[in-house]
Amino acid sequence: MPERRITVTTPEGLHARPAAELVRLARAHGAPVRVGVDGGEPVDAAGILGLMTLGVERGDTVIVTVDGAGAEVLLARIEALLASA
Repeated sequence: MPERRITVTTPEGLHARPAAELVRLARAHGAPVRVGVDGGEPVDAAGILGLMTLGVERGDTVIVTVDGAGAEVLLARIEALLASA
């Protein structure tokens, strides 16, 4: 399963708009997408509540894993989303 470490640079961290967009991307992918932080249990990116419980702020690094066809393309889209200032 491809994995990428992404430093979140959006002003609001992984809250509200970026979290909702990440959920939309994960649901559209149709295969497992997980997001976690060092030392924590990864959560299903298709559920907004799980993402919000991570408490990711600007400058934090998340670990995103994606399964299925097109995983690298989706990782690049997620990175662009979370690393946009």
